[in-house]
Amino acid sequence: MGGKKWMKGWGTGSRPRLRRIMRCLRSGEHLRADEMVPSSESLATRDYSASGYSSRAGESEHKPDNSNIEEAESSLRESGCLNYEEARALLGRLEYQKGNVEAALHVFDGIDIAAVTPKMKLCIARRGNARRGERRKRPSQNDDAPLMSMHAVSLLFEAIFLKAKSLQALGRYREAAQSCKVILDTVESALPEGLPENFGTDCKLQETLNKAVELLPELWKLAGNPHEAISSYRRALLHHWNLDTETTARIQKQFAIFLLYAGTDASPPNLRYQVEGSFVPRNNIEEAVLLLMILLRSSALKRIEWDPSIIDHLCYGLSVSGALRGLAGQVEELLPGVFDRKERYYILSLCYYGEGDDVVALNLLRKLLSKTENPNCIQALLLASKICGENPDLTEEGVDCARRALAGLQGGCDQMGSAANHLLGVSLSAQARSAVSDSERITKQSEALKALETAERTMKERDPTIIYHLSLENADQRKLDAALYYAKQLLKLEAGSNVKGWILLARILSAHKWFPDAETVVDAALDQTGKWSQGELLRTKAKLQIAQGQLINAVETFSHLLAILQVQNKISGVQKNLLKGSGSHDRNLELEIWHDLAKVYISMSQWRDAEVCLSKSKAIALHSASGWHTTGLLYKAKGLHKEALKAFTSALNVEAAYVPSLVSTANILRRQGTSQSMTVARSFLTEALRLDRTNSSAWYNLGMLYKDKAKGGDAASLLEATECFEAADLLEESEPVEPFR
Repeated sequence: MGGKKWMKGWGTGSRPRLRRIMRCLRSGEHLRADEMVPSSESLATRDYSASGYSSRAGESEHKPDNSNIEEAESSLRESGCLNYEEARALLGRLEYQKGNVEAALHVFDGIDIAAVTPKMKLCIARRGNARRGERRKRPSQNDDAPLMSMHAVSLLFEAIFLKAKSLQALGRYREAAQSCKVILDTVESALPEGLPENFGTDCKLQETLNKAVELLPELWKLAGNPHEAISSYRRALLHHWNLDTETTARIQKQFAIFLLYAGTDASPPNLRYQVEGSFVPRNNIEEAVLLLMILLRSSALKRIEWDPSIIDHLCYGLSVSGALRGLAGQVEELLPGVFDRKERYYILSLCYYGEGDDVVALNLLRKLLSKTENPNCIQALLLASKICGENPDLTEEGVDCARRALAGLQGGCDQMGSAANHLLGVSLSAQARSAVSDSERITKQSEALKALETAERTMKERDPTIIYHLSLENADQRKLDAALYYAKQLLKLEAGSNVKGWILLARILSAHKWFPDAETVVDAALDQTGKWSQGELLRTKAKLQIAQGQLINAVETFSHLLAILQVQNKISGVQKNLLKGSGSHDRNLELEIWHDLAKVYISMSQWRDAEVCLSKSKAIALHSASGWHTTGLLYKAKGLHKEALKAFTSALNVEAAYVPSLVSTANILRRQGTSQSMTVARSFLTEALRLDRTNSSAWYNLGMLYKDKAKGGDAASLLEATECFEAADLLEESEPVEPFR
């Protein structure tokens, strides 16, 4: 009767009456009997005015929000009543809108969510079935229960959502997440297959659901529970929530960012439905990259607005996973106008450089640095200088790019200036090594050292790479004290974390002929280095043992290293391919170790063992300059000079600039004693010294050639021989067990 009387009286005077109800709810006044809201439990029985959170008398005259009145009207029209929970929801929303977060939370806490959840589920399920056009099932006891209206469900969902927002504002993140999760659990339980289209278009339910789905993972992150956050992100994206495109894109982006940078290992997603042959990400990086590529595709199809940060995060994800060629493909597929052409050139050049395709990278940089594009782009100039400095044929261009970068900076940025001077020093050093005349070589070496010192002096923070090249350049110029100083600084700066620093220090100590100290350094490095990274260190240790005459120990060290490499080669999967090209480096190292071991056996006159080592190396690379050279040394040790000469010639056919074979070939030709052979030998030695001015063996053999020539009474040749022997002796005194570079 109460409900019928209410509906009968609902008319032109309903709006003032409803405003009166809302004012009473806020102030705590009791309603007259004819204005009371029909409910199984009247609000008057739970007097809110006793809580202390009700509005003050002056505030009770404020005009309520019209949206609240309209929401209540909708609920009243459908059900004919406004129950206690709905009234709490409206009042809590008013308090939240006014910024009274604690008061709003107090009101929301009065809603018995557990009691109304079954009714909400039933209402949502029936609405979903109706939207799908499904036939009603046989009546059950629940069907006889009074249905909650969709507007009431929407109102209660909003109350639960605002409760979560209130808890978030108060820093109670875990409780906020648990409150927000109720909304998703309710909908998912009522509609396991997802929401049908246009499910909640006639109320605010869909809008509240969108907000809750997006908020939940953020709350778990704030609560310090990354695994729940990841689970919530996946739930948001895999369940059919009817999210709009922009909301889905925001969730995908935030999830990708969290996977990339949160530092939490996520287990692979457990998909309920999976198409056979579809890609399932195995780790954080793969999942993040997949999400970012989906966003990139959506942007290309104009479904969402272009977001430049997507490509930035994708660059990071694909870079750390070593998929730079894949990144280049994604950038190249972007439509014109979406991405700035100059930035496209630069990113592509970085990708191809990272993949080892220096020619393509340099050509892209040349396009970028052309007059029609951006000839003064500092970053492009620095990258071009770096690429050119690593190629002996392009050192002049590298020097030019570094100097252009310095001119463009004009002293404006010390850090960039330090980088430019560093690259200038590296390029000048490479130029010095290929210089034809001594005067040019000395000039370039001086300029290189000056540029590197300037880079070290102007760097904002100590850069290990600059210190390393300073030590290396000083060592190359046989300034061993300065080289040792910088090598120790490098080791201290990197805290022994880089194998290159340890090896450089050991080589400098070996150049001082402090072999025990160098071996101690290597042993210390081995203690701090993982087994799979010990290859170069063990090789250096074996070379130090050879220098000390400990040939048996050297054989044992080489054998130990070969065992490690062979086990490492059998390992498949991710561990073997952590870095692009690591497999190729390991095979090259194994090849050189077999040759080193063969040379030890040759020095011990163990021909059979040496031949076994050479056969093992040929199984890795049938034709290599080092392999043919070692074969030539074996023939020479056996006294088979003709076969040795053929082997050295084969080495030069494989690599014309292979210095050891140039010297060995000249040595055999010199022993033949003919005028023609002496001339050819001299040309070989001259070429060897052009390629490596610090090769003591080349200087010694050139001195022997001049000495043989001086036997005919040529005083000038005798003087030349003396100078060559002096140079050979000086270089041998400071020669490391392995070349510094």
